[in-house]
Amino acid sequence: MPVDATAAPTTADLDLIQRIIPHRYPFLLIDKVRDIVPNESCVGIKCITYNEPQFTGHFPGMPIFPGVMIVEAMAQTSGVLVGLSMDLVDKNAKVFFMGVDGVKFRRKVVPGDVMELHVKALRGGGKVWKFSGEARVEGELACEATFTAMFDLPRA
Repeated sequence: MPVDATAAPTTADLDLIQRIIPHRYPFLLIDKVRDIVPNESCVGIKCITYNEPQFTGHFPGMPIFPGVMIVEAMAQTSGVLVGLSMDLVDKNAKVFFMGVDGVKFRRKVVPGDVMELHVKALRGGGKVWKFSGEARVEGELACEATFTAMFDLPRA
């Protein structure tokens, strides 16, 4: 069966991620994205390492990945999903939070963990999208949230 060369990719490496969302070190919080189903869902991957700058202060002697950064990582994963769904690669689109609801933290995320960020589009297709997200470590729920974002789309 022939492969459609124009089809959206089902994975995104670091290079492709940076061509879609504007975030850069130290605030780019995803390493890759897999299982991409355009307009529907994907899974971001974040490898938590001790040498990340937030661990110098959160917390000395007990490094814990900050909860707000987990939510941000889910949002960045969603940004990649939207970017691929709406053909925004290399288009310099920006994304802004509009709301975050129902956030619950269930377990600590620490250096050595590999965090999977499962996001699903609940509503979208234009400038405003709504998502549900779950962060998991070894299958265990670490965080869940619903969030809304607005995409500043490039003008044609």
